[in-house]
Amino acid sequence: MTNVSLAQSYLSKAKARFKILKILHDEKAFLDVLREAQEIVELCLKGIL
Repeated sequence: MTNVSLAQSYLSKAKARFKILKILHDEKAFLDVLREAQEIVELCLKGIL
């Protein structure tokens, strides 16, 4: 696996998790929204670095 493909993998995982945020928010699972948002930020940062 190359660095580029690893970065793309991280970013695609972040996009998938981003879709989940609306569902969690609609269910008023705010702690889960925060946890997933933090995970999305971490995946994006890993993809960028």
